[in-house]
Amino acid sequence: MMTTYIVTFEVSDASRKGNLKEKLKQHNGYCPIHDNCWAIISDQTPAQIRDFLTEDLSSLDRIFIIRSGTYAAWINAYGPKNSEWLKERL
Repeated sequence: MMTTYIVTFEVSDASRKGNLKEKLKQHNGYCPIHDNCWAIISDQTPAQIRDFLTEDLSSLDRIFIIRSGTYAAWINAYGPKNSEWLKERL
């Protein structure tokens, strides 16, 4: 079953952060919320997503994955297109 997850992260190295964002784009759908927080759609568990995303990260980097709830609120989510994506999927 496809689920929307919120992925937040702190990655200190720009190249690792770029690689992480490319991995986020490999999911069934994705939407950047801000530079360190994305929404993704996946049929995997949070642990499977974590393991896939963190293959190239260091022990100092952080990542948090949570299944989207039923309510959300935001402002300035990278423009109207991203706001609409989030409204439809969160």
